[in-house]
Amino acid sequence: MSLHTKYPAIADLKARAKKRIPHFVWEYMDSATGLETTQHRNRSSLDKILFRPSILHGEFTPDLSTTLLGRDYPLPIGIAPVGMSGIVWPGAERMLARTAATEAIPYTLSTVASQLPEEIGPLVGDQGWFQLYPPRDPEIRKDILRRAKDSGFHTLVLTVDVPVASRRERQTRGGMSNPPKLTPRLAMQAARCPAWLNGIRKTGMPRLKLMESYSDIKTALPSTQHIGYLLRTSPDWEYLRWLRAHWDGPLIIKGVCNPDDAAQLSDEGVDAIWVSNHAGRQFDGAPAAIDVLPDVRAATNLPIIFDSGIAGGLDVLRAIALGADFVMLGRAFHYGLGALGESGAAHVLDILQQDMISNMGQIGARNLAEIQRAKL
Repeated sequence: MSLHTKYPAIADLKARAKKRIPHFVWEYMDSATGLETTQHRNRSSLDKILFRPSILHGEFTPDLSTTLLGRDYPLPIGIAPVGMSGIVWPGAERMLARTAATEAIPYTLSTVASQLPEEIGPLVGDQGWFQLYPPRDPEIRKDILRRAKDSGFHTLVLTVDVPVASRRERQTRGGMSNPPKLTPRLAMQAARCPAWLNGIRKTGMPRLKLMESYSDIKTALPSTQHIGYLLRTSPDWEYLRWLRAHWDGPLIIKGVCNPDDAAQLSDEGVDAIWVSNHAGRQFDGAPAAIDVLPDVRAATNLPIIFDSGIAGGLDVLRAIALGADFVMLGRAFHYGLGALGESGAAHVLDILQQDMISNMGQIGARNLAEIQRAKL
């Protein structure tokens, strides 16, 4: 039985992953903040974007390839940063890096990953992006940039939509701390997920290795107030200018939802804008990311990357139709890992590719440029 027969959609992988990942970890990964209305808006707004089917185009195979920041990709899809990937599925960062290298798509390593840039860089090859939560100390800042560059990461992503820790009430109720500690309650949940637990026994309990290398703090903190928050700051425009001056390579700003910000970023030497509301994890009063995309597109000529709410290939096409050049997914790839291990990440990509091909046939779009001109 093929994977497409048993798991034809990302939703199928999500359902299986939920059974194999302990509840407290699932609540960490899959929750949003507040009443989770921003997360729901992301989904409902995507569902409202409809294409007019087009007929009599004959047989054709859609071309899904694209170019971003001077690099060619077979798909307009990459792997978004997810903090503490290694707790979601043991060894996740290594698995995703290898998948990205094999499939020739970007993988974005988080500042708060459970693996170091030096460990992941050799695995991801020429596909490495590094996501930066902004350190306050300029010497730590310089050293992190040096380590990322020396490890082979060529593109820097500054996340700007986390000026303070969000509350993430559902995650807090789940009980995870950083570094994670198996209390009796959490240990019982882990025991019900033997594949996850056996993986943790092999890899060890994940820690925020990069952040811990700059601090001697060893006490457990709530997952919403981990050690990274003790070292980082809320950046301003001067911080961005400093970063632009000290990073030799493409610089992307992640977490943009305001077209006025996008217009100013165009003047600051930024190379691309990442439209995102952090999948609803930061602010429950934010608009759906897809709803602000057209206005951001109108405000800048820079390449636009998009995330938040993407659940399939049709959603990728919706984002491209409204102005995105590239789409990133985080949770979906972790659903794949949780369901099937390392092969699950490649299966997620295959699902997205096949879904895009099928829907482009209905729209009559032979390539991504025709998606951007499609009638909505």
